[in-house]
Amino acid sequence: MDKLNVKVDHIYHSCFTVETDNYFLVFDYYKGNIKLKDKKTMVFVSHGHGDHFNEEIFTWGDNKKEIEYIISSDIDLKNKPENLHIVGPYEEISLGEVGIKTFGSTDLGVSFLINVDNISIFHAGDLNWWHWENDSEEDKLNEEKLFKGEVEKIKGGNIDIAFFPVDPRLGPAFYYGGEYFIKKFKPKYFIPMHFGDKFSITSDFIHRMGDISTKFVEITRKNQEFFL
Repeated sequence: MDKLNVKVDHIYHSCFTVETDNYFLVFDYYKGNIKLKDKKTMVFVSHGHGDHFNEEIFTWGDNKKEIEYIISSDIDLKNKPENLHIVGPYEEISLGEVGIKTFGSTDLGVSFLINVDNISIFHAGDLNWWHWENDSEEDKLNEEKLFKGEVEKIKGGNIDIAFFPVDPRLGPAFYYGGEYFIKKFKPKYFIPMHFGDKFSITSDFIHRMGDISTKFVEITRKNQEFFL
């Protein structure tokens, strides 16, 4: 597999930074240690849940000119910063040489498909196959239908890096969404998220998937760096 020349830092939960040749991307920051880089910076927020969004991000632009915010339309902002781009599902925008497509969620907000420096990155936000053990069978079927319907809408070519929920609260169903997404899109790299401090779930997921072409990243701590 060809190297992407990308550095990824797992900050916490669903927050990651991605550094390419020319850009520095931040996804769904709400807490943790983060170091901005002296590159063109884009900060993405998939939705307004407290484990995906913290208004602290808007202070980052105080001393940094080249920063753009791409924020889901479900978030009601009282004070809007400069360089703000509000997006809903199924939109497409270009910021410089970066192409951004938004898709839906099975909860709030959007998911993102981004092309930056010829690298395709998908961040799912809260798009997942939410299969809760205590739900009725009807609710479980409805969640499955909703998830598969949203996944069918995702278009845009091959995916190099996919950030996708692998949530231990779902019990035995923790892998449903990720497995379905991998079989559908065959991303080069799959990076689990949305697990808080339950780092062992990333190893459980990798063992569950077995030997396939997609490469997996096992996360064992906060601020873990990966070079892809």
